[in-house]
Amino acid sequence: MGTGDLLARARRAAGLSQDELAHRAQTSRPTVSAYEHNRKSPTMETAVRLLAAAGHVLEATRQVEFNEHVLPRGHTATVPDTLQRLTVSQAMRTVILPLHLNWSDPGRSFNLSDRADRARVYEIVLREGQAGDISTYVDGALLVDLWDELVLPRTLRAAWEPVITAALSETRP
Repeated sequence: MGTGDLLARARRAAGLSQDELAHRAQTSRPTVSAYEHNRKSPTMETAVRLLAAAGHVLEATRQVEFNEHVLPRGHTATVPDTLQRLTVSQAMRTVILPLHLNWSDPGRSFNLSDRADRARVYEIVLREGQAGDISTYVDGALLVDLWDELVLPRTLRAAWEPVITAALSETRP
């Protein structure tokens, strides 16, 4: 996503017109339009000011890298180097897992706001999922909360354990 898209999304999410955002950010509507349509590039300071005027903050988050771990019997596990957070709506939605994840019970819906359903989805995704699946369905904090309850093969648990341990150590003073 480019800067223009980011600014436009923030403005729309705030329910503001370009005119209203320009007024709040002490700039002109044509300038806001030029930024949103990538005809001009704002400085970092200007982008931060526009986002703030729309009630948003610019935040840098660590990029997640995924590694393949070889497990016994030719299986592999995809494990991130750090846990990521989902939005509340993503973490608590109802999902139907794609066939490559849930081939044994296709079409079943899981309510991620239900702890038991969330645990089952996490078990499936950690066993069968790739990077995109983990990024889509697994919230790091909720995974840590469920970790001791998840039924996972010992080798898969061992591959994930350093990430869970690191996440827990970040929460301790």
